[in-house]
Amino acid sequence: MRQHLDLAAVEAFVLVAELHSFTRAADVLGVTQAGISQQLHRLEKHLGRRLLDRTPRHVRLSAQGEAFLPHARELLLAQQTALSTVARPGRVLSIGVSEQVAGPELPRVIARIRASDPELLLKLRVDDAGSLRRDFERGDLDVAILRQGTRRDGDLLFVDPYAWFASTAAGLAGRPIPLITAMDVCGVGALARRLLMRAKVPWVDALWTSGVAAAISAAQSGVGVMPVARRLAADGLIDVGPELGLPAFPPSKVVMLSRHVDANGKAIQRMLRASLRDASP
Repeated sequence: MRQHLDLAAVEAFVLVAELHSFTRAADVLGVTQAGISQQLHRLEKHLGRRLLDRTPRHVRLSAQGEAFLPHARELLLAQQTALSTVARPGRVLSIGVSEQVAGPELPRVIARIRASDPELLLKLRVDDAGSLRRDFERGDLDVAILRQGTRRDGDLLFVDPYAWFASTAAGLAGRPIPLITAMDVCGVGALARRLLMRAKVPWVDALWTSGVAAAISAAQSGVGVMPVARRLAADGLIDVGPELGLPAFPPSKVVMLSRHVDANGKAIQRMLRASLRDASP
């Protein structure tokens, strides 16, 4: 017998994984938190796998959830591709937001844009900065929001304070720092290593992962220390830099790359820019 996945539940799972919160995912989808929980319970039951570890303070991907996440994203992308082939022509604005930037304010910003222009088809994608920049440069994205890094282009949105976060500093003093980093072309991990080297602080690469969500989950689980924007530090993480004598982590500039669009598109870009600046730290 063929089995079919509930794509609404798959979308809910991906949002919870990316936003680290049932509440934020519910805000994006316009449903209740209880509704999200029910969808994920049915999905886990259907798969026969526990995808998320839940506590009153944390939402973390399980090992099975980590394995399923990339396939879940592929399913949603395939669905959008199929729908786009039969959709009525209309105004579309595609926005890409880097994993290193997407924070708790994003659902509110997107909801505000959708409410301002119900006829606009808004395509939102959260991905690594390298993929977003590449797709923007070849014309597949209208807007890309990411850390400036070594490139000096883009419209400055805000400056993001960074720090060293872990679940606890206990047992870390006097030992090489177990460093957690996520793969990104913006260079957060490379900068962290340079800072530690200059400060003569020994470290070991405890985890190098492809996604920010996985890195944050690992830090919450006590795997090690992660350099991350204060805005993105999830529940259960504390700034351990001062206690461990770690060098100050410089703030990061968040910029918006945008291409020429029609007057309506420009108005949406202005609203997006203003909303993100208003929500900045």
